[in-house]
Amino acid sequence: MNKRQKFFSEHQYTNFLKEHDEVIEFFETNTFQSDSPEEEATLRATYFKQLALDRILATYTAGEEINSLEPLLEDLIAKYEKRQTTLATYQNIPNISPLAINDWPDEYEEFVQVIGLCILLHRTDLLKRFVKLIDQAGYAGDDTLYEDLLKKLLPNRHDVDQWFHDVYSPLVQAIYAESREDASKLLKKYCNQWYPAFKQAPWHDVHLQGEDGNYVGYWAIEAGAIAFLYGIDDSKMDHMVYPKDLVEYARNYHPTNGSQVARIDAGQPCIKTGYWFTPAKAESRRYFKQGDIMPKFDDSTWGDTIWYWSGEE
Repeated sequence: MNKRQKFFSEHQYTNFLKEHDEVIEFFETNTFQSDSPEEEATLRATYFKQLALDRILATYTAGEEINSLEPLLEDLIAKYEKRQTTLATYQNIPNISPLAINDWPDEYEEFVQVIGLCILLHRTDLLKRFVKLIDQAGYAGDDTLYEDLLKKLLPNRHDVDQWFHDVYSPLVQAIYAESREDASKLLKKYCNQWYPAFKQAPWHDVHLQGEDGNYVGYWAIEAGAIAFLYGIDDSKMDHMVYPKDLVEYARNYHPTNGSQVARIDAGQPCIKTGYWFTPAKAESRRYFKQGDIMPKFDDSTWGDTIWYWSGEE
């Protein structure tokens, strides 16, 4: 076991997987205590959404191969969709969000963690599905980090200069830093303050529960997504919560599924008609036709110009 965080042991991971399977089997024939079928469906969907999130975090923390996260992410997005559907029925609010991202910092953190996973695993298809659940609840255009995580990959996003929670200020500032060095310092500052900022989160300090506790990992995945999208130098980043190898996976991505699109180096022909972006230049998202030569930006401080798929619209 090549674990990625020191608090997670092989015993904990084995125990988590065992209990994960047991609880799924248990609730095949048992129900949650509730006052109505609609409430039971909501409680069930919420519980299994959290179980799916814990599963993907535990898998990453345990040191499993990064490509093994993809099917877990697919399952997680489906669980958010199920939670939204059941919650909408129970609350009689058709477009209700599955996460109250403006009210609760830990729910916003969960939101940007999932967005970060979609970005770093190059699953724009899943990103669209997840973001739709939040957009339709009226959150689009209200938060800078929300929009800056999306605008290189999804069309028609918003420019906004405000955000819901102060903890994210250094990360937002890193995007707009005047120098490469300042961006790196702000990224590190964000990671340093990340864990202390979530003292009220239900997962805070769970590593202190010991071998039989509920710890599955502490990860500022959104920090890695911003570093990847905006070409922030993280070569000296060694903070425990920073998902450095997940970022490296994103930067060196070569899909095993033939229907997915790999990255393209500058100077090479475009392999698929559609939109592409590069961390080497701000506002780089643009349309290329198959066969077009991908341009290079020699004045970039980021380094090599590498283009990544950003969708067909």
